[in-house]
Amino acid sequence: MNEIDREVLRFLQGDLPLSSRPFAGLARQLGIDEKEILARINRLSDAGYLRRVGAILRHQQAGFSSNAMVAWRVRPEDAERSGDLLAQFGEVSHCYLREVPKDFPYNLFTMVHASSEESLQSTIQSMARQSGLDDYVVLKSCRELKKVSMEYI
Repeated sequence: MNEIDREVLRFLQGDLPLSSRPFAGLARQLGIDEKEILARINRLSDAGYLRRVGAILRHQQAGFSSNAMVAWRVRPEDAERSGDLLAQFGEVSHCYLREVPKDFPYNLFTMVHASSEESLQSTIQSMARQSGLDDYVVLKSCRELKKVSMEYI
């Protein structure tokens, strides 16, 4: 990894410009082509320096005022199928299978976003009906306290 690679990683740690060409400014700054930036990102990923590039949805700013983490109780042998099904809902931004303490039996988590409380409840009911899962708890979002990209460099 050289200094240009480190600059590419620094750039990826922050908010990308809302642009059809988010790497154009960085390419100009580094004196290289945008295609070279993408090639470096691929090489850094292949070499294990970069695991993934993802977008963070700032759901309140996007108009999703009703949000909840829904924790589902799923048998381990059904977890993959259930997770795949629930992840298909457009209102779900995150879907995770987690290890949980013995006194909390809910192991599959979905973050659900909606524009109203009524829409949120309707989506959760639809998810339960389609998945066949009826043991779940709804953990409502009250306020976002922190949401930032990780910084490694």
